[in-house]
Amino acid sequence: MPDLTYLRSEIERMRYQIGRQRKEIRDLQRAGIPTKAAEELLERMLAKVDGLCAERDRRRKEQAIKYPGTDKPIRGAIERRVR
Repeated sequence: MPDLTYLRSEIERMRYQIGRQRKEIRDLQRAGIPTKAAEELLERMLAKVDGLCAERDRRRKEQAIKYPGTDKPIRGAIERRVR
């Protein structure tokens, strides 16, 4: 099970690749080359990033500091969480 830091770095890496893929699709379109396969790959990449973001959000929610005796997370500045 990957940790939160890994998920964040993987999301960042995938977003960079998505940008490169979009640029490649534009270049192919300008050249008049069919882009169906490249667009399908882009859709799979976007779906993977969505899944990673959902996992990241779920992990972040699990790790949140909660009020004693409840499942309600404490939200706000870190300084307030420590007190």
